[in-house]
Amino acid sequence: MDQAFDLVVIGAGSGGLAAAKRASAHGARVALVEGDKVGGTCVIRGCVPKKLLVYGSQVSEHLADAPSYGVDVPAATINTAVLLQAVRAEVDRLNALHISLLEKAGVTLVRGWGRFDDDHRIAVSSKPGGDVEHFLKADRVLIAVGGRPHRPSIPGAELGWVSDDMFLLERFPEHVVVVGAGFIACEFACILRGLGIAVTQLVRRDGVLRGFDRELAAAVQEGMVEKGVDLRCSTSPAAIEGSPGDLVVVTDQGERIPAGGVLLATGRQPFLQGLNLEAAGLSSEDRKLAVDADQRTTVPHIFAVGDVTDRICLTPVAVDEGRAFADTEFGGRPRQVNHDLVASAVFSQPELATVGLSEEAAISRLGADAVVIHRARFRSMAQALPKRGPRTLLKLVVEARTDKVLGCHMVGEHAAEVVQMAAIAVGMGATKADFDRTMALHPTVSEEFVTMA
Repeated sequence: MDQAFDLVVIGAGSGGLAAAKRASAHGARVALVEGDKVGGTCVIRGCVPKKLLVYGSQVSEHLADAPSYGVDVPAATINTAVLLQAVRAEVDRLNALHISLLEKAGVTLVRGWGRFDDDHRIAVSSKPGGDVEHFLKADRVLIAVGGRPHRPSIPGAELGWVSDDMFLLERFPEHVVVVGAGFIACEFACILRGLGIAVTQLVRRDGVLRGFDRELAAAVQEGMVEKGVDLRCSTSPAAIEGSPGDLVVVTDQGERIPAGGVLLATGRQPFLQGLNLEAAGLSSEDRKLAVDADQRTTVPHIFAVGDVTDRICLTPVAVDEGRAFADTEFGGRPRQVNHDLVASAVFSQPELATVGLSEEAAISRLGADAVVIHRARFRSMAQALPKRGPRTLLKLVVEARTDKVLGCHMVGEHAAEVVQMAAIAVGMGATKADFDRTMALHPTVSEEFVTMA
């Protein structure tokens, strides 16, 4: 006999976990189906292990700065095998923690890969596309399977790594070619370079971080080049040749670049393979699941949250979507997620963080004469004694007529921590005058936001 639940969630990532626990707290009988570790992209192969690698990659710079503060340290060696092993151990700890939290929340964790048998029935198998081991019956279904890295269609692409693979390596090689210009490519290029690895980054267009404020993206690019990343714009891979550990990237310029590894950081796509959507009467539009403001698909009792909808692919967005769905459907507290003002960060080196409209977006929406830009560019006090490092950039985008701050942006140390707090003010509709009347904390980097002319 089928096990019956009020809600079956397919996928134990950030959105699925949040929805399952919140729905259970509202009294629903909830099952969560997952064939991989519990935690999803963020915990297993994304935000968390990546940020740990970022911290690890910054240690060598701190040691290099030590003599300027009168601290003599012996020459350090970097063992990336030890770092990667420690990161995986932390991921395992978090996986176990999430499992225990599900148990405490009263959610039934079903191990296996789920797919639709019909619109109310979920088939579960021990491997993707395998024989069905049991069925779950659901009044409502939530699809929260996230996304997967995209691998470009070039000869030898199978020889390259995608971002998921980076956390599974035993150690990093001496030279890596990074393909891509988005946040994943830039973050890993900086991580690897900080760990003493030679990095060549191939960028198809004329600069990195397309879609972000162009001035901020240029500041990040400047810092990456200063850090030693060999960044080559207007260059794409045409093929990858050789064997693992001994590769050659052939570019569209005819150049041959030898490398110990190649990271293909060329975007991500919703992970819809194997869900058998047709059996539920669903179809994927442009390789994603279309949903309305209540996370509802074209089938009224089937919902989707997170990266599988390909709207804003960020962990906090998926979490809020999952909770909003559960509050609406099971808690009697209908609410919708506001996707209009979402802060984001790139943990490159230097770090970038942003909330609200970029300069380009504001001008496109309101016109150049309706937008005023305030900025500060300087080297932070942390770099006064070492006398090195990229310059910090702080930027406010303001509507001239209302004095309202439309965007708050930063490139520099602790940018994400600073902009997280600034996002509260921007979300409340703060004006430039509100920023100006706020007393500064001195000496800090962030005081420039309330003192800039």
